[in-house]
Amino acid sequence: MATGVALKSLRLNNLLSASCVKALASQCRSFTSQLTEQQKEYQALSKEFADKYLKPNAAKHDLEGRFPFDVIKKLTATGLMGACVDEEYGGKGLDYLTLAVAVEELSRGCASTGMIVSIHNFLYANLVNEKGTPEQKDLFLRDYTKGSLGCFALSEPGAGTDVASIRTRAKKDGDHWILNGEKSWVTTAVEGSANIIFATFDPELKHKGIACFLVPMDVDGVFRGRKEAIMSVSACSRAVTSCALTLEDVRVPQSYLVGEPGEGFKIAMEQLDQGRIGIAAHAVGIAQAALDTAINYAKERQAFGKPLSRLPSVKDRLTDMCILVETARLATYRAATEVSTKNSAMAKYIAGRNAAAVADHCVQILGGKGLSTRYSAERHYRDARGTQIYGGVTDIQKRLVGHFLLKEHDAL
Repeated sequence: MATGVALKSLRLNNLLSASCVKALASQCRSFTSQLTEQQKEYQALSKEFADKYLKPNAAKHDLEGRFPFDVIKKLTATGLMGACVDEEYGGKGLDYLTLAVAVEELSRGCASTGMIVSIHNFLYANLVNEKGTPEQKDLFLRDYTKGSLGCFALSEPGAGTDVASIRTRAKKDGDHWILNGEKSWVTTAVEGSANIIFATFDPELKHKGIACFLVPMDVDGVFRGRKEAIMSVSACSRAVTSCALTLEDVRVPQSYLVGEPGEGFKIAMEQLDQGRIGIAAHAVGIAQAALDTAINYAKERQAFGKPLSRLPSVKDRLTDMCILVETARLATYRAATEVSTKNSAMAKYIAGRNAAAVADHCVQILGGKGLSTRYSAERHYRDARGTQIYGGVTDIQKRLVGHFLLKEHDAL
């Protein structure tokens, strides 16, 4: 309050230049980690759901590669499959932080389920809700708060992080568009009912030539590839599926175009800012699960006549794990509250690296049992590693943070 009054006085009296006022204002901090009552309610709801339905079956779903259809059906009843969607389209109208808190708790119980909820909401439902026309929302959103799954198809065999290099082509044909190309690592595409497809109508224009389309999975010319086999939930070989999509003369009406031709790159970047929040929350949940596993084991395991938790080396590891989890959680809450490329990239970078470190500590504390598939430590290790890859590798997140940091200080 005092800072705001001081700045107002400075402006009125012209004692500082506009640039100085801006510099001082940028140092004000409004973020708080305190959750609202509604956010606490959804946190408790998600934790209860995870403890009852997810944690007991997580290992089985992981080992069998079984998609959790029954779990998603139950989640639909809670409203979390349309958490931020407007109520008129069947959603709950919640904020990003509430959704992030829910994803964290669900991921703590089952990383695969947390991943499904994260991608369906942050990358698909939120995009249609915020950028879709009323007609598009009726067709591609209303049913997607009731159990239908939506997908986000951006990556290609030759274009992952370098979005401007995508080669899926979109050709205008009267009041329709014809799409041809191949998409990679499309999460839940095997079970999904619709896709958000990014394609270029002019490769020479690079990022200015990209358009965004809503494409039903059952239209002619859409072909699913085989389910990918990968080490972790990332992109996702276990209980969550991932596959390639081939588009052969896929014909969609003009009304399925999101925004205007040439706005696809901007739409993708804005949505990835949201997606990174979901991945960060997902990573925090995995890290918390690993910390819980390590603490429970250290309390019960006896070594040298006392619980493992009383050994200095183990106590130090548990302390480090706690610090890493809390640091990642705070960065994630900040990103969900104050959405920006810098904040979301920083949250994903911190949460992904920290989750991998926490999971590594967990395996080390369990020793030989940490390597066994009969214990959850090795699953947490695999799941945590994936959070450093999908949604943009950690190297790119670090570069994004650096770029916007220098931009804020006019140092580019």
